Amino acid sequence: MKILVPVDGSPLSLEAVRYALALVKEGLRADLVLANVQAPASLYEIVVVRDAELIHGASAGAGAHLLEPAQALCRAAGVAFECEVVSGDPVPALCDLAEEHGCAAIVVGAHGKGALASALLGSVSHALSHASPVPVTIVRLLDDDRAEAGRERADLPVADDQEQAPPS
Repeated sequence: MKILVPVDGSPLSLEAVRYALALVKEGLRADLVLANVQAPASLYEIVVVRDAELIHGASAGAGAHLLEPAQALCRAAGVAFECEVVSGDPVPALCDLAEEHGCAAIVVGAHGKGALASALLGSVSHALSHASPVPVTIVRLLDDDRAEAGRERADLPVADDQEQAPPS
C-alpha cells in the first residue's frame, strides 16, 4: 500500500508526514509517496528566461529541496518512500499522482483557517478532499502548542540534519 503525502515545505506539511509515519509505526504496511507541486512558470519567467529546460530544472530543484526534511523524517523512521516533483494546479496534480502511484490514501496538512476563511481564500486540503479518487486524511493544527503535541504523539525521531522552522 502507498500513501501520498503532499509536502510544501511548511511545518504543517511535515506534521502530515509525521502523522503518516505514525500510522506505519502503529502497524499499517505502507510506503510513502512524498510529493511537491510547483506552480507552472509564469508568462514573465517564460519571456525573460526563454529557456524552458532552465525553468523546469529550477522548479524541480526547488521542489526537491522542499522535500528534503520529509525524506529525512522517513529515513529516521525507517519507512520506504519515493519522491515526486511536478508542476501544475495542486489539486489535479495530486489526484493524478495518487492514481499513477496506486496510492490507497492521501494525508495532507491543513492550516485550520475555518470554513469562512477557507471558502474565501481557498484550501488545497478542502478541494483535495472533494476531488481525490482515494480517501483523504486532513491533519489540522491550529497553533504551535498543538503542533508540539502532535510531534510528541507521533513519538518519531527528528533527523539530525532537519532544521527547525522559525515561528511564524
